[in-house]
Amino acid sequence: MAEEPQGSEPFNYVKEALKWQYNWIGLAGALGFALVSGAGLPLLLGAGLELIYLSLVPQSSRFRRLVRSWKYAEEKRRHEITLSALFNELPPEMRLRYADLDRLCRSIRDNYGRLSSTSQMFVKQMEERLEGLQQAYLRLLHAAYQHREYLRTTDPEAIKRDAAGLQRSLPSEAPKVQEINRKRVEILTKRLEKHGKIRENCEVVDAQCAAIEDVLELIRDQSVSLRDPQQVNDQLENLVRDVEQTEETVRQVEAIFELATPEMSGILGPLPAEAPGSSAAPPRDRLRT
Repeated sequence: MAEEPQGSEPFNYVKEALKWQYNWIGLAGALGFALVSGAGLPLLLGAGLELIYLSLVPQSSRFRRLVRSWKYAEEKRRHEITLSALFNELPPEMRLRYADLDRLCRSIRDNYGRLSSTSQMFVKQMEERLEGLQQAYLRLLHAAYQHREYLRTTDPEAIKRDAAGLQRSLPSEAPKVQEINRKRVEILTKRLEKHGKIRENCEVVDAQCAAIEDVLELIRDQSVSLRDPQQVNDQLENLVRDVEQTEETVRQVEAIFELATPEMSGILGPLPAEAPGSSAAPPRDRLRT
């Protein structure tokens, strides 16, 4: 089988070998030679060589490493596009905040880049953690921006007033209307709960962003005197763990922003069916009428 065994990379190496540009060049050459010569022998030879190619190349460790490098580069490009889109959605003041952190990380890299070659292994680990922290910081900034926009456009007092008004009018309503409005009250109550969770999470994200800035400023100060890079790695590792926990909290709260939720089911009953024998007019005719 050309695919990796379960638990390894799920790459179809035969498919990748088929798509490889050099394979298409060879097939095109065989087809062109067959057209020029007017004989079918080049096509038969090309088909035989293609079968040999597909039986040998996908099993080659060098080709598999090449495929993995393609996939890694493709995934990295997609990741960079996603991060760039997040950055472009930020307001100017948050972009400046990220730019300040980027300059801080560059300063740390430059200072520790002057260490001896024996320390470069720790420096490389530090650079990888710095890059991960920058990406996490950008994601947290974007989450904070989303939270603030939600809080800015949502009035909890108006939601409370609507829920209270519906609750007062329930006794005087028809049973079917009461059923619908009780569900509306439940939804408004859940909206209030979600508003409180988002406000609390916004404070957590702001605090985590400030913590990232403080720790990196401390590491920048230490890098001036070229402190032990292993100690710096330990500081970064602790910070990465804190950031990962905060990002997990953000992911849990981001589910609140989903528009289609199960709690909306049941508010609207099924649409009435067409009466037997009636012909439904096309939507355009209805609009024109």
